Amino acid sequence: MRKLDLHTGNLKVARVRWGLKRGHVALQILEMYSNQYKFSLSMGDLLFLDQSWYVTHVGLIRLSRRRRCYGIHVRPVVELCDTSQNRYAFCATVYTTRDSMGCDGYGDADPSNTSSLVRGAEMRIAETRAVNRALRKAYGIGICSVEELGSFSGPSAQVQSSKKIPPQPVNGNAHPTGSRVRDRLLQVIRVHQLDPGLVKSYAADFCGSKALRDATREQVENFVVHLADWAEKDRNALLCQLNGYMGRKEGTA
Repeated sequence: MRKLDLHTGNLKVARVRWGLKRGHVALQILEMYSNQYKFSLSMGDLLFLDQSWYVTHVGLIRLSRRRRCYGIHVRPVVELCDTSQNRYAFCATVYTTRDSMGCDGYGDADPSNTSSLVRGAEMRIAETRAVNRALRKAYGIGICSVEELGSFSGPSAQVQSSKKIPPQPVNGNAHPTGSRVRDRLLQVIRVHQLDPGLVKSYAADFCGSKALRDATREQVENFVVHLADWAEKDRNALLCQLNGYMGRKEGTA
């Protein structure tokens, strides 16, 4: 019954957000992912971009929790990193059980394959991509994750081109302070004209905390990277995701 309820809910969300009509092949694929992996559209586990489904980082993490993942080990691939060029590569190993041999996944990021809004966060993007790829291999997820996509000109390119993004402070610190993280979040909200309250509610869900203030700085940093990348690639889909929090808006970010 729970599987049926989840699939029914996913169908409703897919029809409202992306206009997918009965009989569309994407809905048949959605049914499989709803039943086999229990992915939830309302929780942001999947996105429909360019006529294809993509899994999100939060969707993969939620899946790993349901499957009782034993652990994830992430380390940089030093020989492929060049800090002077903001180029990073990571290897992640997912251990599904205590006795698992582990499934490896690699992820890289540099200014050529990331959004300009997350400049300076390439290291964290590379780490996220590595974790996503390892999780997909470990649990047999055949679709790419949103975070693994490179930067491209999506529907929000027109929005961004009409607004000048203020320069980011440069201090050589790969881990921005709390105030810099907040400034970057506010910048994404301002540039893409997002509702701060809805963003705050979505951020709490993304970080897996009851309220955004309970999330760690690293979780918030990852959310800002995710939000900026999604806003640039498909602002309309992001707006649909945020609108799902309309009934429980917490206030301004």
